[in-house]
Amino acid sequence: MIAIVGLVIGVVVGFFLEPTVPLALQPYLPIAVVAALDALFGGLRALLDGVFNDRVFVVSFLSNVVVAAFIVYLGDQLGVGTQLSTAVVVVLGIRIFSNAAAIRRHLLKA
Repeated sequence: MIAIVGLVIGVVVGFFLEPTVPLALQPYLPIAVVAALDALFGGLRALLDGVFNDRVFVVSFLSNVVVAAFIVYLGDQLGVGTQLSTAVVVVLGIRIFSNAAAIRRHLLKA
């Protein structure tokens, strides 16, 4: 319940404050969102498997976002940012779809 209240408050505050992402950080936002989605799907899968741990989830969520953004930053510094961004999205996409398939199997028993 606390998470839902926090989400609602965050959405309302976002609508009123209309935050903008600085131009320098805009290339990293999509990668951070995909990394966060990976952590969310992994957390949901763990919850359905009965092995969910809130500390593991928080650490996974934050480390996924930081590591993915760092890899893209490093790629930008090396001049191969697009290729590393694509690699990060592919790897995280595979993990997201793998977790989604496990969730589907758990919920639909198929």
